[in-house]
Amino acid sequence: MMTGNFPVGKLQQLDTPFYYYDLDLLRHTLGVIADNAPERNFNVHYALKACAVPEVLHEIVSAGLGADCVSGGEIRAALEAGVPASRIVFAGVAKADWEIALALDADILCFNVESIEELEVINQLAEKKQKTARVCLRINPEIDAHTHRNITTGMPDNKFGIPMADMQRAVDTCLELPDIEFLGLHFHIGSQITDMQPFRNLCMRINDLVEQTEKNGAVVRHINVGGGLGINYEHPNHIPVADFDAYFNVFRTLLNLRPDQTLHFELGRSVVAPCGSLITRVLYVKQGKEKRFAIVDAGMTDLIRPALYNAFHRIENISANGLAEQTYDVVGPICESSDVFVRNFSMAVAHRGDLLAIRSAGAYGEIMASQYNLRRLPGHITSDDINRV
Repeated sequence: MMTGNFPVGKLQQLDTPFYYYDLDLLRHTLGVIADNAPERNFNVHYALKACAVPEVLHEIVSAGLGADCVSGGEIRAALEAGVPASRIVFAGVAKADWEIALALDADILCFNVESIEELEVINQLAEKKQKTARVCLRINPEIDAHTHRNITTGMPDNKFGIPMADMQRAVDTCLELPDIEFLGLHFHIGSQITDMQPFRNLCMRINDLVEQTEKNGAVVRHINVGGGLGINYEHPNHIPVADFDAYFNVFRTLLNLRPDQTLHFELGRSVVAPCGSLITRVLYVKQGKEKRFAIVDAGMTDLIRPALYNAFHRIENISANGLAEQTYDVVGPICESSDVFVRNFSMAVAHRGDLLAIRSAGAYGEIMASQYNLRRLPGHITSDDINRV
């Protein structure tokens, strides 16, 4: 499936910058997920932290995915979008009391608990409400995801999860607390992982830890392997969908899943990143002493990933008529030297007023926007909106 055909004429009339979501590509992606994870005991929870645009959530909920939430606000958004509470899991290293109370009142499926201290607080709040809190313990598996250090979560120096050495004490605490129901184990090793080997390593570690837990008398009903599957940022037109086949097959073949166990995934980036593009307008083409700059009206306030992670996003001049190319640093208007989308990048010759599409920005794009420099937040429009015009 090819993407990248933008309705330039209609987009040209809109105020920039804004996000454009290709809902046809999103629907295709959701179909690929369904085709590659058809097992009844496979449960996919969409990670709302990637993108919570209502139109995007509507498609995801319509496809039957659950929700992985890391805040009370995300729980509310999931419920408002129609996700059944029985398909919502609540993760996060610092759950506030009001967020825990909200999740208890909604009767969500599960808390992914990150410390024994958190277990005790959840138990206290559940007791006050005369409720039982279902929990999975997030174990730090000490698996190197070989990804950017800012999005690695499964190593000993990361703040996330319970150390393996403390796992049995945490399980015992679950079994002792009167208002806690132990469901199983949760893991997450990082994000933007395209090499399947870290996931293979995770499977081996999970098999050992589940066997150890069950030998010590606890029943593991749920195994949650988190998310982390990456996408191809270099070639969004030729590889618009993540390798869900290889991803799910790793767990299908290597995880020793019992017939009565359910397997849970928390996918975010791989679901929505390809369908979103940040559309921005060239304000100036500036020739510096050594570089040529394409200065655009979007900045790190609209898409922070390049500044925060040194992340690459392919950029296309969707207004260009010819094939001639030039090399640019594509930069924004923010008063920070880090406000750069890409350096030394070759694209079709840019002129003032041209529209550029910063591709694969559907995840961690609009959701992370800020108002630094007192800039307005970017809006969004979908392909369905454009088709109705």
